[in-house]
Amino acid sequence: MTDARPVVAAAKRTVFGKNRGSLSGIRPDDLLALSLKELAESIPALDLSRIDDVVIGDANGAGEDNRNVARMGSLLAGFPVSVPGVTLNRLCGSGGEAIVQASRAVFTGDMDIVIAGGVESMSRAPFVLPKPEKPLDSGMKLEQTTVGWRMVNPEFPQQWTDSLGECAQRSASELGIGRIEQDEWSVRSHELAEAAWDKGVHSGFAFSVNGLTRDESIRPETTMQTLGALKAAFTTDGTVTAGNSSPINDGSVAALVTRPALAADLQLIPLATIVSSVVVAVEPDRFANAPVPAMHKLLQRNNLTFDDIDLFEINEAFAAMVLTVLKEEPRINLSKVNPHGGSIAMGHPVGASAARVVVDAARNLQQRGGGRAIATACIGVGLGIAILLEA
Repeated sequence: MTDARPVVAAAKRTVFGKNRGSLSGIRPDDLLALSLKELAESIPALDLSRIDDVVIGDANGAGEDNRNVARMGSLLAGFPVSVPGVTLNRLCGSGGEAIVQASRAVFTGDMDIVIAGGVESMSRAPFVLPKPEKPLDSGMKLEQTTVGWRMVNPEFPQQWTDSLGECAQRSASELGIGRIEQDEWSVRSHELAEAAWDKGVHSGFAFSVNGLTRDESIRPETTMQTLGALKAAFTTDGTVTAGNSSPINDGSVAALVTRPALAADLQLIPLATIVSSVVVAVEPDRFANAPVPAMHKLLQRNNLTFDDIDLFEINEAFAAMVLTVLKEEPRINLSKVNPHGGSIAMGHPVGASAARVVVDAARNLQQRGGGRAIATACIGVGLGIAILLEA
């Protein structure tokens, strides 16, 4: 058995690039290699041959990130060929799931040092063709792989396979979450994200790439007036717009997960302890609600209440989605939610996003001098993940 619960001992991420922006010329395996190399170089005492595994979340896997991008990125980062790698896919929760899987391996004693995180290049997501049942099938068409459903199984009910935006719109309509509330949340996200960068909150974690020095999707000039001019994005008369939805992004995250004693050997002060995690499933088109039962289950399992939590990092897939969570669980204090902004501003490179949420929560706890945090994300096809951290 191990000597203590696993910790996030160190982490690095690229700044997040916008769709077809500053990072779009970088392959996802190279993008991952950047974070892996940056993390390794920041820990001089780390013998790379001691890394037991590299666990990486990646939601696409249809293009240059195929063939186990965790292994490809590790090799490109110059890790020894003896270091294994595994890529997993829990869609928007992939990077968080990677950290969870790493922590379990450390806690059981199966592994000592694991690098975990996520990567996504949505700019470079390819078009794909389904394999025709006969040569040059007349019904053959290109399918985009950037985000959402493709090549849908006809056995699924139609409402299950509506676009993510349509599902968020449905949740907003049912709960009476209006356009003004959603746009206000978007403005909040951009203002807080810009302020965080100005204050140096991400110093020592997010690093510059290709001359990009901060997350590219942050728009500090965003106002209610500019957002109000946007048309509904997913339904003709809806309230969900491109402005109150997360954008399409590129980026990678890498974190070192180990035991406290080994962190000390590496001359690292842990960011936070990984205490517990849960995943839940709901109706596929109700994914926006999924963080609520995930948090309920997590708190119940650990004999805690919402009042016991000092910080909530909620991945902002849509403003409607975050507001759904806050409306369905009014015990969450708004002042504790995403104090440095969220994915609407910083970006949502799908495979990396939940890893960013976990590490931001951990770093925030360390900067506060301790406490408890829940990092949570809604996940396509009706899943939710919640992770409890302590520092």
